[in-house]
Amino acid sequence: MSKRKQVVQIIHALRKATRDMPEPMSTIIAKEYHKDPYIILISCLLSLRARDVVTLPISRKLFSTVKTPQQMVKMSQSELEKIIHPLGFFRRKATVLKQVSKELIDRFHGKVPHTQEELMSLPGVGIKTANLVLGVAFDIPALCVDTHVHRLSNQLGLVHTKTPEQTEKALQKVIPRNNWIEWNHLLVKWGQSRKPITELSIKKERKS
Repeated sequence: MSKRKQVVQIIHALRKATRDMPEPMSTIIAKEYHKDPYIILISCLLSLRARDVVTLPISRKLFSTVKTPQQMVKMSQSELEKIIHPLGFFRRKATVLKQVSKELIDRFHGKVPHTQEELMSLPGVGIKTANLVLGVAFDIPALCVDTHVHRLSNQLGLVHTKTPEQTEKALQKVIPRNNWIEWNHLLVKWGQSRKPITELSIKKERKS
């Protein structure tokens, strides 16, 4: 079976298997805040090295007060740290949020840019965050490869890579471009369920 046929079968199986699973935080935030690029970017930065179940309520608390770069810059460092304190590296994250907000104002007229290069020029924004923002906020095809996507793509045998960066490049060759955003969404849902990938029911191609 070709890799493309295998991908089609896997996507179909994942859609069915994850239908009733909890949505990733990025999807929830996008729905609740009408795909606001700034809010999606900030929530992504908050979620780094933190679990969604911890990050989501903290993000909601922050966004009840702060929804724009201007409001973030005006908030005191101590007040911001107090809100996000339950997260790991809260002091560093508070500093990054303020730096990002200031650069958005100074360099991009207060708007979140919609290219990978410009996003990655912002403090604390790596390729994973940039690609997630492109896909979730702007509907621009991008392969966001987090630990779930990296691990499960290898377990499925679609790639044989050692790093998320290698996985992104390898997946670009086998995942249709119009499925790049969905690939992250489906594998994050499955990964968060903590189910082994062997439980995913994939139909075998019949031999003629």
